[in-house]
Amino acid sequence: MISTNDFRTGLTIEVDGEVYSVIEFMHVKPGKGSAFVRTKLKNRRTGAVIERTFRAGEKVNRAHIERREMQYLYNDGENYYFMDTETYEQLSLRKDQLDEAVKYLKDNMNIYVLLYQGETIGIELPNFVELKVVETEPGIKGDTATGGSKNAVLETGAVIQVPLFIEVGDVVRIDTRTGAYIERA
Repeated sequence: MISTNDFRTGLTIEVDGEVYSVIEFMHVKPGKGSAFVRTKLKNRRTGAVIERTFRAGEKVNRAHIERREMQYLYNDGENYYFMDTETYEQLSLRKDQLDEAVKYLKDNMNIYVLLYQGETIGIELPNFVELKVVETEPGIKGDTATGGSKNAVLETGAVIQVPLFIEVGDVVRIDTRTGAYIERA
């Protein structure tokens, strides 16, 4: 059991027999009445997002998620294939099970597959990945490092905002949690 006062982003809990991860939470202390916690929860099986309010200090069951290290091998358009680094067993996941993670998956990348009671419920990427820029507008002389941003297409197909000095062929570090450019690698 875990108290609602201990909620943090990414925490997995059980609510009404389903597994949810906390996307957002906010402690609210109104002038009248008792405090409560307003949350946005994402169903790990279906991907649906719900809003739920808990009383402050209320206890909820924490979902025990098993993390298994696997290596991303390839995709065939609809399914993505991973190999367990210990047993060499292969696992395939549908594109809709991976959500936004497909934008940052690179061949031979090590990730964690999340399992709940033997059922695969998603993957966990490293916090930062380095990807090559394959398409972007050319930099113009006089552009500064802090002067603005432009769109860049990465080798995985993801489109992100980068500073004006980034050019095609540069390798950039991306925060997979926010999708934001961090630095040139």
